Amino acid sequence: MASVQSRPAQPRPVPTRTCVACRTTRPKRELVRIVRTPSGQVIEDPTGRLAGRGAYVCADGACRELALSKGGLARAFGRPISASERSELTIHAGGQPDQPALNDEGDDRGQE
Repeated sequence: MASVQSRPAQPRPVPTRTCVACRTTRPKRELVRIVRTPSGQVIEDPTGRLAGRGAYVCADGACRELALSKGGLARAFGRPISASERSELTIHAGGQPDQPALNDEGDDRGQE
């Protein structure tokens, strides 16, 4: 009986994606996926598994804002991003400008 030689396990390649705003190629896990669902809704996909057309932006809020303002997401999805979708994507990025700043104790007292 012939012996079977086993090969050493090779590391799996790291999947990369390109940010639609800054055009930087990064590992997929460092980017946030935005998806246009089959029903046409544009939402953030934290799991990376929702069905639909996906586009990636850097995790920082600057690239997300740039993709919304310059039209990178609209180009990727082939349709304009509505105001409600835009505000929802901005909220998920932590970009709520109307939220009061919190002090060290977790409340907004003394911030006048």
